[in-house]
Amino acid sequence: MWVLILVGGGIIVNVLGPISITGYGEINWFISSLFKAVIAIILVVIWILILSKLKNWIFRNEIKS
Repeated sequence: MWVLILVGGGIIVNVLGPISITGYGEINWFISSLFKAVIAIILVVIWILILSKLKNWIFRNEIKS
């Protein structure tokens, strides 16, 4: 489970890190940061749901055996 959490964090850093938004003047950094924050929160929620489903599946298999 911890490996999956670390992999998810690495994916978020590698995907969101290089994103930059240009063309909005002096507020480029704000728009870029806001976009990255929203995407990161969405990805974290999705990752938590995936890990929760995985945990439930593992526990169900443990109880059956």
